[in-house]
Amino acid sequence: MENPLDFLLIQPIYLPLLSFFLNMVLLLILFVSWVYNKKVACENSDDFMAKRSTNMSSTFSKLVVMCCVSLSVFYSVLSLLSCVRWHSNVWTLFDLLLAALTWGTISMYLRGLYIDSHEQKLPYLLRVWWVFYFLISCYRLVVDFALYKKQELVSVHNVVSDLVGVCAGLLLCCSCLWKKGEEGETTTLLEEPFLSENEGCDDEVTTHFSKAGFLSLVSFSWMSPLVTLGNEKIIDSNDVPQVDSSDRAENLFRVFRSQLEWDDEAGWLKKFVYNSAAMSSVLLTAPSFISATAFGACVLLKIPLESGKILAALAIFQILQSPIYKLPETISMFVQVKVSLGRIASFLCLDDLEKDVVERLTYSEMALEVSNGCFSWDNSSSIPTLREVSFEVSHGMNVAVCGTVGSGKSSLLSSILGEVPKISGTVKVFGSKAYVAQSPWIQSGKVEDNILFGKPMEREWYQSVLEACCLNKDLELLPFHDQTVIGERGINLSGGQKQRIQIARALYQDADIYLFDDPFSAVDAHTGSHLFKEVILGVLKDKTVIYVTHQVEFLPEADLILVMKDGKITQAGRYNEILDSGTDFMELVGAHTDALATVDTYEQGCASSESTTNKEDKEAPKLEKDSGNKPRGQLVQQEEREKGKVGFTVYKKYMALAYGGAVIPIILLVQILFQVLDIGSNYWMTWVTPVSKDVEPPVSGFTLILVYVVLAIASSLCILVRTLLVSMTGFKMATELFTQMHLRVFRASMSFFDVTPMGRILNRASTDQSVVDLRLPGQFAYAAVAAINILGIMGVMIQVAWLVLIIFIPVVAASSWYRQYYISAARELARLAGISRSPLVHHFSETLSGVTTIRSFDQEPRFLSDIMKLSDCLSRLTFHSTGATEWLCFRLELLSTITFALSLVIVVSTPEGTVNPSFAGLAITYALNLNNLQSNLVWTLCELENKMISVERMLQYIDIPSEPSLVIESTRPEKSWPSRGEITISNLQVRYGPHLPMVLHGLTCTFPGGLKTGIVGRTGCGKSTLIQTLFRIVEPTAGEIRIDGIDILTIGLHDLRSRLSIIPQDPTMFEGTVRSNLDPLEEYSDDQIWEALDKCQLGDEVRKKELKLDSSVSENGQNWSVGQRQLVCLGRVLLKRSKVLVLDEATASVDTATVNLIQETLRQHFRDCTVITIAHRISSVIGSDMVLLLDQGLIKEHDSPGRLLEDKSSSFSKLVAEYTTSSESKFSRSC
Repeated sequence: MENPLDFLLIQPIYLPLLSFFLNMVLLLILFVSWVYNKKVACENSDDFMAKRSTNMSSTFSKLVVMCCVSLSVFYSVLSLLSCVRWHSNVWTLFDLLLAALTWGTISMYLRGLYIDSHEQKLPYLLRVWWVFYFLISCYRLVVDFALYKKQELVSVHNVVSDLVGVCAGLLLCCSCLWKKGEEGETTTLLEEPFLSENEGCDDEVTTHFSKAGFLSLVSFSWMSPLVTLGNEKIIDSNDVPQVDSSDRAENLFRVFRSQLEWDDEAGWLKKFVYNSAAMSSVLLTAPSFISATAFGACVLLKIPLESGKILAALAIFQILQSPIYKLPETISMFVQVKVSLGRIASFLCLDDLEKDVVERLTYSEMALEVSNGCFSWDNSSSIPTLREVSFEVSHGMNVAVCGTVGSGKSSLLSSILGEVPKISGTVKVFGSKAYVAQSPWIQSGKVEDNILFGKPMEREWYQSVLEACCLNKDLELLPFHDQTVIGERGINLSGGQKQRIQIARALYQDADIYLFDDPFSAVDAHTGSHLFKEVILGVLKDKTVIYVTHQVEFLPEADLILVMKDGKITQAGRYNEILDSGTDFMELVGAHTDALATVDTYEQGCASSESTTNKEDKEAPKLEKDSGNKPRGQLVQQEEREKGKVGFTVYKKYMALAYGGAVIPIILLVQILFQVLDIGSNYWMTWVTPVSKDVEPPVSGFTLILVYVVLAIASSLCILVRTLLVSMTGFKMATELFTQMHLRVFRASMSFFDVTPMGRILNRASTDQSVVDLRLPGQFAYAAVAAINILGIMGVMIQVAWLVLIIFIPVVAASSWYRQYYISAARELARLAGISRSPLVHHFSETLSGVTTIRSFDQEPRFLSDIMKLSDCLSRLTFHSTGATEWLCFRLELLSTITFALSLVIVVSTPEGTVNPSFAGLAITYALNLNNLQSNLVWTLCELENKMISVERMLQYIDIPSEPSLVIESTRPEKSWPSRGEITISNLQVRYGPHLPMVLHGLTCTFPGGLKTGIVGRTGCGKSTLIQTLFRIVEPTAGEIRIDGIDILTIGLHDLRSRLSIIPQDPTMFEGTVRSNLDPLEEYSDDQIWEALDKCQLGDEVRKKELKLDSSVSENGQNWSVGQRQLVCLGRVLLKRSKVLVLDEATASVDTATVNLIQETLRQHFRDCTVITIAHRISSVIGSDMVLLLDQGLIKEHDSPGRLLEDKSSSFSKLVAEYTTSSESKFSRSC
């Protein structure tokens, strides 16, 4: 052949074959893309329909679609003529038919594709295809011209087809540069009608009807004045009617932005896995193109190709494939390590807690001295948190700190502890410190361990502390007394019990200085008085005590009172000294005096005759006898752990997460096709290359390279499709698993959170999720690739020498034995590692939440040691797991080496002439790779099962019990429910778990609609449990609760909880702004929010901030005091105005003056509502219409306050008498 082009000119059949093959590939990719887009569209139907109006909007895009349709029709006509009239060969006919089908598919794909409105260009795949189509059409036209020049017969339909292809290809290539819109182009309110009044009308609009066709304009322009107006002039915002604010898209976006924010993370994950897939496909196909380039260079340089050289080159390229593939992964690993080290370094470079904030003195006449102190939580703020603070405290003094909400009382204690950054001044402390936080911090563990807090047991002192803190009765009620394991954050204890355990922990330390941050607000009046008498005035009578309190009755006993306002100490001295010296302290005392007067009024107004008080304790059912005899388990159990091999059900559920597992067979078929093409390409090279220079090659060098390149391109496309399908499927499985697990966790009952530490949930949501995101899809793919490769290699070797099969039988048996022997240990090690990681995460989280308490007790070394022990436990398991892996790898490598050696011996010993030497060399080439594949397959299968444990652990949480249905359509109450607010409780029994004792024992009572009911009782008597049952946070064991005659168990949780309002005992604020915390659904105007803030006494505080309603709120509201958080929760219910309102210690951390104002606000705005108040302050419930007194889960008294006070023997009367006597006596002693 004189010219290499003659090959194509003489055998034009190769061009239809190439076109046929490329059309098939494009159809396959379009089909996969269509399936994927269809699935995504079904899952996101709202977004899908919203985007529909933005697609195919321009005339140019419609022209592209029409061009594709025309080409489909054109090729259909050509194929019909070729079959009926021209009688073309079968390959040409197939090419034309497939071309017609391809262009028709592209037309439907473009018509049905919904391109993101922000995307500027057409799909990348189609742009590449159109450019390639244009080049092929040009080349075919050149071939037609060359054939014509050689005076050979050229078919007219071929020339016409090629000319049409060139013209259409040119048009489509131009469309590749087309953009949907220019930067200056905007949309009008006609196109986006849900914008607000001030949006969409600022810029000039250039096109109003780009989406409207000619027929649409003719048909509808005369029907709508708005459309007619749009044809005459630019439409103003006044021309388009506005919709209600609650229906606007911008409003809905902000309401659901928290859900939409997940799209960012999912988008980055999707981008990462898809880019990794593209990179992997390039690297996996690199050996094929490198070999094609090398062989092509040999042909151009006239270097003869021999089978020996070819096989040697192929073997080298195969060996280089793994290092080339792992090189970017290694580089990426180094980059990730660098990023991680940088983040760790930036964290380590943060400013440490300054050691010189507090000067620790070895001896001093003063226990504490603060001079000209200026402190600020935020150094960038122009207004310090505390300023001009100066006072001295002698040894043994009792110092009381009081003031309004947000005045800086807790910050003062924190500055003494050295937690607040110091701007100026000095703080000197002598001796050890003990601190009791306002929000109780309880460790997960035994009650005893929480009290000892690292100190050795001294039984006599321990019992004295329990007695002083009134804990003996509470411990008797716990199933294991002081050995009872407390759940995370003290979940199985009441607020008062947690506070008293905190106080006991501080007492047991026997420190020199004690700091109490409002310790009596969480306990009832009787218990508070007892604690003050036994702890402050008793056990700590010779200690230095600084206590913050809102309860004025505890102030007269103080040796020094510090009155705070706006971060400054406005008054300081003894009670009598400052009582008449200023207004700030007088406001607090006056408010307390008013509260006492209210109580006295009720007492004096009661008749002396006894009434028939409803003492329900006589009729109350006795405690279940068997409740104390049943074996009770701890509330917090050990983390569940599966044993044995990972079940087939786990694999099945995981596979079904992505399109029901329908993509898995396609991936396997594509990989098999790749393996066939890969082996075929090597067979081709082996068959066409001569053994030596003396043998004439059967085909030319150009043909050899062309076929090899075509096969390489085909195999590369298979790899690309396979990697993309694996990435798409893995991403779908990961997101589905994540979504399902989190939905189940969010819908789990509260009992699940009672027994499940947060570390376990975080471990699954982070470590296990990361494995599912990044590791599992690759493990599955590599296992399938290795298995198919081994089968292909075995097929090649058996074809050469079937005796090789004899070797593989024992090798497979030995590999299976090694795998089984290894996996039984490795699997359990992986499970133990997953379980061991949860306590470490939990300990970190718990330590961070209680870091102030830990530092105040100087317990940092102990907690650091605990963390190191937990870390060592995890590292030990990781070390053994790595050692077991190395054990397996060594034996598999040895087994593979022996297998290769024996196979080589068998092939070499085959009689001469039995096997083609080239094929024998090919078998040896593949056998070189078998060494690596065999060990990798076994290791990958083991690693796959280990990683499937992460799926197994996540599926455990998918199967956790959920709360009852949010909505039950058949029993939905009316919108006006509850109209009266009457609550009827019948024989209500509640326990927190099957293995735990009963908390409420057959309660029966009625809360009349529209009346105010106060619930009182000793801490731990069941007050908060009753409220949780009302909201169905805890499901009743027996009995029923009816609201306006409807059993709350028969309606959905959403219908129940949305009609009730509550201010919980532990106030909650979410990260965001003041506005988003008060009005999370954005249902109210700013004026309404300001009105609510003023009513809850927070308006002035918010107005002081620069951003007003947009002022930031940190996580858990840490930058707001506990009292302010309670007031924010009050503001929420003032906005909502439900018929039933529950106040669970709503003002426990608020001063008395503010409480009186809030009580008056509630009386005004909830006059006709049912209000249930749980309070330890008698003044907060004395004004109620009814009082319910609970004792150990039983109703002891239930009547009006007046009737209960008439009966001097009633428990409520005694409680009020004790409160008033205690308060009045302290005031009288102070006067």
